[in-house]
Formats: sequence, C-alpha cells, structure tokens
Amino acid sequence: MNQGWTYCDRIQPKSAGLTVLDYYTRCYVHSSAAEWRARIEQGQILVDGERVQAQTVLSKGNRLSYYRLPWEEPTVPLDFEVLYEDAHLWVVAKPSGLPVLPGGGFLEHTLLHQLRSRYPNEQPIPVHRLGRGTSGAMLIAKSQVARAQLARQFRVRTASYDSSVTPAESPQTLTKIYRALIGPVDGPVDGAVDGAVDGAGDRFTYTYPIGKLPHVKIGYIYGHSPTGLPSRSECRIVERRADSTLVDVSISTGRPHQIRIHLAAGGYPLLGDPLYPVGGAPAEDCVALPGDCGYHLHAHRLRFAHPDTGDAIAVEATPPEILRAGF
Repeated sequence: MNQGWTYCDRIQPKSAGLTVLDYYTRCYVHSSAAEWRARIEQGQILVDGERVQAQTVLSKGNRLSYYRLPWEEPTVPLDFEVLYEDAHLWVVAKPSGLPVLPGGGFLEHTLLHQLRSRYPNEQPIPVHRLGRGTSGAMLIAKSQVARAQLARQFRVRTASYDSSVTPAESPQTLTKIYRALIGPVDGPVDGAVDGAVDGAGDRFTYTYPIGKLPHVKIGYIYGHSPTGLPSRSECRIVERRADSTLVDVSISTGRPHQIRIHLAAGGYPLLGDPLYPVGGAPAEDCVALPGDCGYHLHAHRLRFAHPDTGDAIAVEATPPEILRAGF
C-alpha cells in the first residue's frame, strides 16, 4: 500500500456557482456521482480546509483538496538503467510499463518516485515524458536551471517546425529517434505527405494535425484531428518482416502520443496498440486509456546540447529484442 495522496484544485470563474458534487462529477468523470458523494460525506474532500456538504456552492478562489486513501498500485517494472550522468542531468532507460509521473492508479510506482528513492539528496525533474508503454532514453534534469535550458531545446525544435523554418543543424538542435513495430509493409508506403516518399517507399513523412478528442472515461484524449496542431514525423523502414515491420521515427514536434497517432493515421498502427486504430482517432465508445500497454515503441537515440557546456551529447538506449534488426 502507498501513503495516499492529496489532490488540490482552485476554483476558476467558470466553475463558480457549481456545487462541490457537481464540480467533481463534471471535472473528474473517472468516478461516478455516488462515489464522489461518499468521499465528500466521509470528509475526504475539503473546501478551504473545512468539511462541506455535497450541495455546498463553490465561489471563485475556493481551494479544494481531495485526499485519496492509500491503495495498492498495479505491479510494474521499477528498475531502470542510468545511461549518462553528470552534475546537471541524467539520461535513463525507462522500462516499458513504468509511468513517468503520478496519475491514475500510480503514485509510488513511477519513474519520478523511483529516482527520488535512489537519489534522496537530488531533485530530479523530468524534461519530457514517455508514455507508460514506451521504453527508452529519457532526459532528467537535476536543477530548475538545467531543466529550463533543456526544455528550451524542445520548444525551439517545435517552434522551428511551426514557423516552417528549418534551422541549420547545430548542437542546439535536439534530436529524438524512436524505434516502432507496425504491421507488414510489402510495397511503398501509402498516405504520406506529397513528395515525402522515396522511390522504394523506405522513407516517408507524416504531418497529420493532432488535437483533443472526446473520451468517455477521462473527458478528452489526443488523436488525429483536422483542427489540431501541426506536427511532423519522419519515418524510415529499418526491416521488413513477414508479419511486421521495424520503423525508425524522428519527430520534429512533440505532440502527445505523436508517433502512435501518426502511424495509425497513415494506416499503419503500432502492433498491439489498444488505443489508436487505423485513422489515428479512437472510437467514440473506446474505453482504452493512453497508459494502456501492448504496443512496441522505444526511444532509441537522443541528442541534445549540454545545459552547462553547450557540448553535443548523444545517448543511445538499446532496443528490446523484438525491436532489433535481425530478430
């Protein structure tokens, strides 16, 4: 059992006038109205530090806290390998199945908690995220200064694409290459942007926009949406197999679940992905969640400028066996 957790909210003008019960029922649809009412009546939910009734009306600026009682977290792989470390940062190899940050049913069974446990005198700060089912190289800062400088490289990369300006290659250009497993591809790839496929169909690019879509369990989810934000994934076929295909993917933008969405939108969803079918948008009645596993996606190579020296740092995380050529 973990130690439980307190979730805090502050009432914004659009939520003023709602009752406590209505607020939690509307904003956190993972639980029913009856479940929220029971928590309010048991004193797990406070407003400005005081117990309230389910029908108490909220005002702008009220501070809400919900204490979730200790619970048994799902079993996940908790160990991780340190690929690079110095006074400013780590690059670690996150295993598939381990969430990065607390959320849902996970609190202590997260990469952040395991880092804090292994390094009690440090303050690890994830610079980016990998999905729970995604393995591979992940960048962790040891200070807010290092985190800000490294995060800027992510923003510069995305901003360069959004403005249709391709920056010259330099140590300041952050590069992330992933390895993915999709279904068999016998011939040239269909559905890529015009002019982006080479003669053999081994290289292709997807630029499907990604935005929020409704989800029956958590309110919204990201997927292929015509009104979403622009995004770009450059893909290269590594190996064609009888029942699957290995693909390397370099992303110019960092939209949520971008690789899973792009490959699915192009007609080649990741094998075993429970969330993103062909088209890149979950069905309206889909109950699968972003953290559900089953697919094979690995952050293979990471290149960035060191936040203190500016030197180019390149780190590679060995893929699991099924994602290695010649398997």
